Amino acid sequence: MCAFLFDVDDTIYDQMWPFRKAFDKCFKKYNNIPLEELFQYSRKYSDEVFELTESGELPLQEMHVYRITKAFEVYNIEIEKEEALNFQYTYEKHQKEIQLVPDVEKTFQYCKKNNIKIGIITNGPELHQQNKIDQLGLSRWISAENIFISSKEKVSKPDKGIFEVAEKKMGLVSKDTYFIGDSFANDVTGAKNAGWRSIWINRRNKKIPDDLIQPDYVIKDGDSLLRLVLNLCEQKSELRFF
Repeated sequence: MCAFLFDVDDTIYDQMWPFRKAFDKCFKKYNNIPLEELFQYSRKYSDEVFELTESGELPLQEMHVYRITKAFEVYNIEIEKEEALNFQYTYEKHQKEIQLVPDVEKTFQYCKKNNIKIGIITNGPELHQQNKIDQLGLSRWISAENIFISSKEKVSKPDKGIFEVAEKKMGLVSKDTYFIGDSFANDVTGAKNAGWRSIWINRRNKKIPDDLIQPDYVIKDGDSLLRLVLNLCEQKSELRFF
């Protein structure tokens, strides 16, 4: 039987939503900046120092200042540290209002109803990620022992070690296990290196890297994850892109 494990950020909820809310309140004067691009740059710079943050070498607050400051620098705009901190405070405030993508919620419901194993593998500080998990109400479908947070497990994506931890604890069969996430480097590459199948959430129309590793399926904006999961579980579809 198939099993499905999910990333959190920008996979099961729209990470752009709290970012947009915070930007509108803190940086409205810069409304000529393409917001989607700014968001992508902030994530790029966040990923750049992730290992330092995970190890504790770079305090989380400094990372928050760094990523938005560097993102604005792309547009030749310098923001003060206080502005960056205020943006982060507002961003976190709106993160407490995040909701599941409706299609993902229906997928969870289907899996729960049909006794299909589901779980979470997410990178980040344990408390920070757990707060999102609680806000999204994931305990309705996913038990705590099937949630794996990198800082707690002491290993992070794309290291195949965190996938192996989940596989062992959940009793998964690698060839029947699908990992669903938005980050090509962390989610697609990590899952494939672990021998899992991969469903890449590409709702922001990112370019597929010219890489030997490729996702098994791609979900673009407007596509239905639920329909793909139904087809995979019922073994009725051999589509590589859905």
